[in-house]
Amino acid sequence: MERSWVLEDEAAQLAFGARLARALPAAVCVYLHGPLGAGKTTLVRGVLRGLGHVGAVRSPTYTLLETYAVDGGEVCHLDLYRLGSAEELEDIGARELFDGRHRCFVEWPERGAGWLPQPDLDIRIELAGIGRRLCATARGRVGEQTLEAL
Repeated sequence: MERSWVLEDEAAQLAFGARLARALPAAVCVYLHGPLGAGKTTLVRGVLRGLGHVGAVRSPTYTLLETYAVDGGEVCHLDLYRLGSAEELEDIGARELFDGRHRCFVEWPERGAGWLPQPDLDIRIELAGIGRRLCATARGRVGEQTLEAL
């Protein structure tokens, strides 16, 4: 199952993230694909706002991982752009993030290939003028239920 949306600006992308937050189960793995500056972190910021987080949302480009406590659990945001090897994920204790108790968002997942679990949902973000085009593909029942809820 696949769905796509065109979002006209950053505000629309944040609003879509909040909608996505309402559709997500408490445990999910979402891969985020797109070029630098496409708005992967902006989308996660919208999800976090939709889940009630009011503090800062930083891109984990240098830290690899940021976690956020929200009502109903924890959101883990990984950015693997600067990852040297997939084995580094083991070194930061990432295995426990994918234990079925977290909402995990992974930017640049191809850099963790062979180590990361399969996603429930794959989201591709492309530049579309001043806006963005999002294409989401379900990779199993959890992803299908999320897309149906959107």
